[in-house]
Amino acid sequence: MIGVLGPEGTFSEKAARRLSPGAEIRYFRDFEEVISAVEVGDADLGVVPLENSLEGSVGATLDSLLRHDVEIVGEINLRIRHCLLGRGGAEGVRVILSHPQALAQCRGYIKRRFPEAELRTTGSTSHAARLAQEFPEMAAIADAEAAGRYGLAVIERDVQDSDENVTRFAVVGRSAPAPTGRDKTSLALYLERTEPGALWEVLGEFATRGINLTKIESRPSRRALGDYYFFIDLEGHASDPQVKEALARIRERAAVTRVLGSYPRTD
Repeated sequence: MIGVLGPEGTFSEKAARRLSPGAEIRYFRDFEEVISAVEVGDADLGVVPLENSLEGSVGATLDSLLRHDVEIVGEINLRIRHCLLGRGGAEGVRVILSHPQALAQCRGYIKRRFPEAELRTTGSTSHAARLAQEFPEMAAIADAEAAGRYGLAVIERDVQDSDENVTRFAVVGRSAPAPTGRDKTSLALYLERTEPGALWEVLGEFATRGINLTKIESRPSRRALGDYYFFIDLEGHASDPQVKEALARIRERAAVTRVLGSYPRTD
C-alpha cells in the first residue's frame, strides 16, 4: 500500500502510480499524515513532493521528515502540467482554487489572464477540483485527469509559468535500500556553533574526499530567528567508505547529523 496526498487525482498519486502501477493507494489529508502512516506501518511506502523546479523545496515535507523515523528510499521526477478546470468557460471565472504550490507555479498566468480573480488555497490540487464542482464561477488548477474524475471541463491547458516544471517526489519507507553504485544521500545538519567558518568546515569534509554535493539549503529550525537546519543532497551511499568517513567527521562537529536516506538516484 502506498500513501499519498488526497483526494483522488493529485500529482502525488500520479507519481505513486508511476512507481508501482498496480499498487493499492491510500489517501491522506497532508504530507505529515502520509509520512506518519509509513512510520507506524499504516502504509508500506509514502510518496510526497520534495522540491519543484520553479518554487524550490516543499518545506512541509522537509519538516515532517525531521520529525518522523522514516527513510527516503527512492525518488521520482514528474513533469507537472497544470490545467485550469471548471464547469463554465474562462470568461466566467471569478475564483481560482488550488494547492499553494500549484498557485505559485502558475503565478504569472493567473496575473495575466485573471488579474481580478480571487485566489483560494486548498489542501491539494484534486481537492480544488472537487470544490470547483460546486459553482460555475469557480475554477481549479489541477492535473487534466482530475477533470474527468470530478465532472469538470478543461478550460485551458499548460497554465504553468514554465514548460520546465518538474517536481521531485520522495518515496518514503522504513528500511534503507542496499547500495546500487549510483546512489544519492540526503542529510539534515544542525550546527550550534555560530562562529565564522563552521559551515565551511563541515562542507570541507565532503570536498576533501571528492564527494559531489548536488543540493544545499537552509531551513528555519523554529528555535530562534537566524537559527537553521541545513539540508544537503550528495552523490553516494551512506555506507560508501568515503561518505561514511565524512559523516563520522561531521558528527564530531555538528549538533545533529541526520541521514534522511540513501537511495538510487534518477538523474
